Amino acid sequence: MGASGPLASFARFVLFGGGVGVASSAAVAVLAGLMPWAVANALITVASTALGTELHARFTFGTGRAGWRQHWQSAGSATAAYAVTSAAVFVLHLVQPSAATLYEQAVYLGAAGLAGIGRFLVLRLFVFADGRTRPTTRAMGSSPAGRAGAQVSVLSPVPAL
Repeated sequence: MGASGPLASFARFVLFGGGVGVASSAAVAVLAGLMPWAVANALITVASTALGTELHARFTFGTGRAGWRQHWQSAGSATAAYAVTSAAVFVLHLVQPSAATLYEQAVYLGAAGLAGIGRFLVLRLFVFADGRTRPTTRAMGSSPAGRAGAQVSVLSPVPAL
């Protein structure tokens, strides 16, 4: 998809992840009227993580379909995001037990935004990193060790998607 590099990837991450996040926020608000907020958040987090992982695999990082490994690793980062959003809303309810939905949504979205930055880093550096940096071996041609056939392993950056 289009331009590559960390800024382009982050822009796509914000577009796709933010879109899923805003839809999730609305869904949590609706479901929270039918069940406890933490349960609603957990259900929506599972559904939005699966959708978000596919979108990020295909469009944000350009790796094609997400495999089970990527889904499980992404679920780990989503679990951390769930803990952050839940803790933020829990603290809000401690401070203001009868907080209006607008305040709850503002706290939820703020916490989700911070957690999202952390998720981007985890997804970019670990979950979808295959192929961006890989160990390569090159001969040390002009050194005495190189003339003796020694090789050195280096991390060779490959353009990121």
